[in-house]
Order: sequence, then structure tokens, then C-alpha cells
Amino acid sequence: MGRAGTRAAAGPLLMLVMLLARPRPAAARASSKSEAGLVSEHFSQAPQKLSFYSWYGSTRLFHFRVPPDTVLLHWLLHVSQSGSSCTDVEITVHFRYGAPPVINPLGTSFPDNTLGQASFHIKALLSTMLLSNTSVNVSHPAPGDWFVVAHLPPSSQKIEVKGFVPTCAYIFQPEMLAMRVVEASILEPDVPLPQTLLSNSSYLKIFVPEYTQELRLELQGCVSRLILGCPVRLTVGATTLPRNFQKVLTCTSLTPYCHLLLSLPPWGQWLQVTAESLAGSHVSVVFTAEVALTACRPWSVTFHHFLQNSLNQSSDTSAGQPSQDLAHLDLGRVGGGPFCLLNYPVRREDLDVVSVRFQPMNGVFVLVNSGMPSIMQLRLDTGMDSGGSLTITLRANQTEITNGILVAACINAASPFLSFNTSLNCTTANLIIPYPETDNWYLSLQLVCPESSEDCEPAVAHVETTLYLIPCWNDCGPYGQCLLLRRYGYLYAGCSCKAGWRGWSCTDNSTAQTVAQQRAAALLLTLSNLMFLAPIAVSVHRSFLVEASVYFYTMFFSTFYHACDQPGEAVLCILSYDTLQYCDFLGSGASTWVTILCMARLKTILKQVLLVLGTLVIAMSLQLDRRGIWNLMGPCLFAFVIMVSMWVYRCAHRHQCYPTSWQRWVFYLLPGISMALVGIAIYTSMMTSDNYYYTHSIWHILLAGSAAFLLPPREEQAETWACLQKFSCHYQICKNDRDELYTVT
Repeated sequence: MGRAGTRAAAGPLLMLVMLLARPRPAAARASSKSEAGLVSEHFSQAPQKLSFYSWYGSTRLFHFRVPPDTVLLHWLLHVSQSGSSCTDVEITVHFRYGAPPVINPLGTSFPDNTLGQASFHIKALLSTMLLSNTSVNVSHPAPGDWFVVAHLPPSSQKIEVKGFVPTCAYIFQPEMLAMRVVEASILEPDVPLPQTLLSNSSYLKIFVPEYTQELRLELQGCVSRLILGCPVRLTVGATTLPRNFQKVLTCTSLTPYCHLLLSLPPWGQWLQVTAESLAGSHVSVVFTAEVALTACRPWSVTFHHFLQNSLNQSSDTSAGQPSQDLAHLDLGRVGGGPFCLLNYPVRREDLDVVSVRFQPMNGVFVLVNSGMPSIMQLRLDTGMDSGGSLTITLRANQTEITNGILVAACINAASPFLSFNTSLNCTTANLIIPYPETDNWYLSLQLVCPESSEDCEPAVAHVETTLYLIPCWNDCGPYGQCLLLRRYGYLYAGCSCKAGWRGWSCTDNSTAQTVAQQRAAALLLTLSNLMFLAPIAVSVHRSFLVEASVYFYTMFFSTFYHACDQPGEAVLCILSYDTLQYCDFLGSGASTWVTILCMARLKTILKQVLLVLGTLVIAMSLQLDRRGIWNLMGPCLFAFVIMVSMWVYRCAHRHQCYPTSWQRWVFYLLPGISMALVGIAIYTSMMTSDNYYYTHSIWHILLAGSAAFLLPPREEQAETWACLQKFSCHYQICKNDRDELYTVT
């Protein structure tokens, strides 16, 4: 049986691996051949920073390849932390064979007809994993792709500003130790293989060819020196988490033989067999192992039949019915021979990344009868097909299905399902398999009659199949976005949901916003930007035309960015989303920059230079890190230092407080500063995913309102050019009182 557990430390196993790698004494080699045939291999990947779970893209995926003939996997899970705000969080690690684990930490619903099961996972606190490395053991693992996914608990809906508060980095790194057999005996069909067991196990392997219907493994002549009967335990097959298809046979009877039957073993693969002695240490057990395979003879539909079927269909087009001649003829021939399945060749058509279409070679339908199942092989064994969703849709002509006849359909990996009966509950019309395992999949179709089997004998049904491998089911719907994720060279897809929709394919509407709520959110986020009309009007009235143009730029792009950022129906994008977002962030930073510089009342030349340089620096910083708060706050703090320096200089120069008017402080500066502080507090600490649409709207109003209050008044009107001296040549030297510059006119 597969074992999965945790260990407090890795020291004993590492010591065991070292001992196995060292040359053994002669006596030890003589007493234990099996143990001498084991070697260890070590695999690791670069560590990754864990994130709190919100959707599948917030997990961290690790992809390993388990070598053939591996008898034990030992996973070592390393965790570290860095930062001053770390807490004792719970870390969840999922394991799966053949494809990424299908997980559901939020407890949301899947789409209807989704075939999935809970993944094998472990949970441990950070403090526990820091004290000792957590480990997981898997005995007799299946060779091939294994996936490990780790994540932190579900995230809070709070929107945190990057760089504003201290954060903690949780680093996760798995390592895989594989113990592999190099001296496994090959058990050939109908060829007895003598074996002798001492205190260690004996490792055998059997190759299962295609179309094997049954495997019979038998132990004969099993004797032990001290114990009656056959004290042997056989473990056949491999562990594939989260499922386990191993078969265990314990030969405890007093007879010298026992056997194990395995129906439909995995086709085209090596089957591991482990024989363990139950007689105790240093007690030999002698037996002979023999395997017998029962073949399933397929009847394959060939290209000749497709051509004949196409000609018959073209001749029957006027009648509007598919041709039945080939169906009755071929199925009659099939019934007369020792066949067990009807094999339909399938064409695989690669459409795009993680996008494949499967069609029968005739491209139309599959003939289904009650005598034997019709089989379609779906090749999903490239190693790049497990990152999407396999969708199966079946349609049958209702006029051909009468008297309570049912079309039973089963999908299975590695080998097809052949034993249909009326009590089997595997009928479906639509099926979704997220992240199918890397293997050959088989779709089995057969007619079953719950009432009378005689009604099924002459019946033939034409079943139309629609088989696709797609990145995301239904493209995540109107309230989700299908995103292609990558881990090194491996690609897989996931759905990022919006507007309160959740679930694997964004189909869970338990917390979804209504259409009215979506429209209200869009109106709030867009129309709140009209508050910038106030600072625009004030700037124009006070002759601050540069500032007015910056405020208009911010209002325009913030309005259309939030119109494009909405999910569902209330969406309007005049440019690409990334361009609108960049322009919105740039406008917010530039508005703050020009407002503070305007309050400083610098000379015109110096002010214009700083306006251009500051905007260029903000644009550069946004290109480096758009979400970093200090990329915007840094230039703004620099402008604030300039403003304070100019105010202090004027206070010292004039020997009075600046600004000099108490009305200016009470009715303009204090309200403007208060609105700015409240807006910053809301932006940095109060926004969540649920209240974003109105808290961010309040932020728009406060930002625009504070700019309108903080803009300085127009300077007192004075004669701009006062002529100091006139010359007889009609030239005069004039002084600009505002800028203290001189010119000749």
C-alpha cells in the first residue's frame, strides 16, 4: 500500500541512503541481494516565495520526474522566513501524480458535471516546519510526472500598498529523494521464475502489452523452513496520489500456492511487483512466480470502412438519415468473431497551447451497440496536456434509442472500461476533467438495457462526440479571465475571477455582485473623477495653466481606466488595459507633484524645469515598479521638502509667518491638508476587494478636493514691466517685478 506521513527529521533516511551508496562487506552482500540492488537519486528545485491563496495563480507549483523502478519517494519540505512581520501561518502542500493537483481551499463550487476529487495534502504550521523539516513518504510511486503545490491560507480581502507596510517572505523548497531498483527481475508471461526471500524484499516487473484484459499472478511451490503455508505478501501496481490502484495479496493459507487477478491493468506499461517475506528475519521462503495474460482481441474500424461509409452517406443524403448498411454489416461480422471491443481510430489535432481537438477518423459519429463497447483512445501523453481541461460532450439520435435503452459512457486513463452492466452508474452527456493525468485516456461507449437485454440486441446508436482539451472551461465565463501560467517549461491555465464570482471556472455566484451593483461600481469609480473639474477651474481662474492641463490628463485617463477595469457588462476600453493603467498612475503622481511645486511659489524658470524633471522621474519609476508606493512618494516628498524650504526662507526673510493670512490657513490649507491625509489613510489601510468601488471613489474625491484647496491664490496684480531707464534711441530697460528678470525693449 502507498504510505503518506510525516517525519520530524531527515537524518535517519539520509544515513540510510549513505549506507546504501557505500560498498558493502562480503557477508552483507551475500545475505541481502535485494538491498544491494537499490540506488538513491536526489532532485531539487529553486525555492519560491509563497503567497496567500486567492486563486490558482497564487500557488507555487513544482514539477518533478520520478525515474522508473522507484520503490520509495521521500519528500523533504524546507521552509524559511525573512522579515519583521512574520506570523505562525499554516502552510498547505498538495501532491499529485500525472497533473497539477486540483485544489479548493475556498470551498467553492465547480461547474456541473466536473469530475474531480480532493487532492492529497498535508498542513503544518510554520513554527513546526522551521523546527524540523517535514517529510512525506510514498512507497511504490508511479514513474513519470509528479507535481507539488504549496500555498498559504486564503488571503484577506484587504488591498495592501506595496512597500508601505513591512512584509514577511515565506520561502518554500521541496526536495525529492528517490530510491530506485537496479536489479529487478523481469517476469515473462507463462514462464516460471524461481525466487528466494530472506529478510528483504524481492522486486519483479511485468510488461503489460496493449489489449490485455486480465492479468493472473500466481505463486507456486511456496515453502518455508519454519512456517507452514506461504508467508509472502505481494504488492502489485504503483501509487498515484491522490488515488491508489495497488493490489495487495497476502498468502496466509496453508496451501503452497496463491494467486491474484488484476482486471484491465494499465496498457503499454511496466507493472511493479514487490514480494515481501512474512516469515521473519533470517528465515528463507522459496516460491515460483508465474504470470498469465488474457488478451482482448479488438475489432478496429479501418480506413476502408470509413471510405465505404462516406460513399453510403453521400447516397443517402437526400433521405436525411445516416447510412445503416455499414453498421449492420460490420456489427454482424463483429458478433461472429471472438472480439471484445470495437476500436475507433481518433485523429488528434493540436490547435494551440494546451488546446487539442479529438475526432473520429470519419469525423461524424461513433457506432454503439450492446454486444461490446466502442473505444476511442485519447492521447494525452505528451507531458504538456495536463495543464488544461478535458471536455466531453455526447449526443445521440433519440429516434434510435427506444424501449428504455441507455447509452453508457465511461472515461478512464491507462486502460479502457469494458465491463458494462445495467447497475453501473457511469452515464453522462457532458463531462469536464480539470487537469487530466498524463496518459492515454479511453472513452468507452455501449448500449445497456435496464429492462430487457433482448431489446438491445438489434439496436445500434449513432453517437456524436465532441472532445476537446482546452485551457479553461467556457473561457472562465463573463466574470473571469483565463490566464496561462508557466513554471519553467511547463504551461498550465487557471481562472482569475472578478465581481465577486469564485470557483474553479468562475461559476460560483454565492458572493457575486448583481448587474446593478456592477453598474453602480462603474459609475462611482468613473464619475467620481469629475471632481477634478474643481481644481481645473481654480487653476484656470488663477492662471495656472500647466497645472490645469495635468489635472485634466489625470481626470481623463482615470475615468477610462476604471471604465476598462470593470468585469462583466459594464466595460469600456478605449486603449489597452495596460496603457490606461500606466497613464492613470502617472497622472496621479504628476498631479501631486505639480500641486506641491505650485504651493512652493518658485521662480518661473526653476518651476518649469522641476515640473518636467519630476514628471520624467515619476514616469521612469512607474516603469520600474508600477505598484511600489515609494516610486510615487519619493518625488512627492522631494517636492514637499522644496516647498517647506521656500516657506521657511520667506518666513525668515519677512520676519513673519508664511502664508501671512490666517484666512488662508483656516479656510484653505487646513481643509486641503486634512482631505489629503484622510485620502492617504483610506488608500493605504482601508481598501478591500469588497469595498474598493466606493473607498477608491472617495479617494478620487479627496485627492481632487485637496488639490483645489491647496492651490495658492493668484498673485496681486501689478504692472508687469516697469521701465527703469529710457534711452534716446528708443530702447528702454524694464524689470519684471514678478520674476526679477531684466530685458531690453
